[in-house]
Amino acid sequence: MKFDLKGKNAIVTGGGSGIGRAISRTLASHGAHVHIFELTKESANDVVEEINNQGGTVHAYSCNVSNQDEVKSNVAAIAEEGSIDILINNAGIAHIGNVEKTTEQDFDRIYNVNIKGVYNCIHAVIPFMKEKGGVILNMASIAATVGIKDRFAYSMSKGAALTMMYSVAKDYLEYNIRCNSISPARIHTPFVDGYLKNNFPDTAEEKFNQLSATQPIGRMGKPQEVADLALYLCSDEASFVTGTDFPIDGGFIRLNGN
Repeated sequence: MKFDLKGKNAIVTGGGSGIGRAISRTLASHGAHVHIFELTKESANDVVEEINNQGGTVHAYSCNVSNQDEVKSNVAAIAEEGSIDILINNAGIAHIGNVEKTTEQDFDRIYNVNIKGVYNCIHAVIPFMKEKGGVILNMASIAATVGIKDRFAYSMSKGAALTMMYSVAKDYLEYNIRCNSISPARIHTPFVDGYLKNNFPDTAEEKFNQLSATQPIGRMGKPQEVADLALYLCSDEASFVTGTDFPIDGGFIRLNGN
């Protein structure tokens, strides 16, 4: 079977909702033992139940990715049971605002999760992956490549996720560790629905259509579409792929304005 992940252990940060939930479910359906890191185990209850009901194997962990001790402790516990084959750095938070509207507290909050969290997880798994190889996948964003209005801190953090990917891919070639990233445009997740409900309660549908139209293809992406790309990049079918960013953006980067 193509994209067979049987016998592989996969860590998915932020795997309880949105894109992370779709990735967790997809990897499990192809045989991976999925380990979900969320701030609280309860945040992953729904996807854990779903995966179990479908015959998959999954465990959830309470883990703040910005806390290196917590990350190392959970990674070590997983490693005691077997190899660590896949790490997907998906956990992330958003912020809206230009540099003037970004407080120091805002900046530090974004840094701690979106940058330090990625570093902490890579730092923790690399020693175990060096034994037999592995795959690391960072969730970047089109905001790492093109200018997005009022996304100063978020763009900064996703640029860091992108360049960390390049460094890790280069540094660990000899250990058969592949590292890539995915850069989504707007993906229709519960976060989008909550954002529209809270900020545009009277015009949510109109605003949704406006946001959808910013992708040249005319709609937002689906979490499952990102998950399917992640599945390929984590599989042996992608064994010749490393050090590469994969936009999944409905044409946003290359086709807007053309």
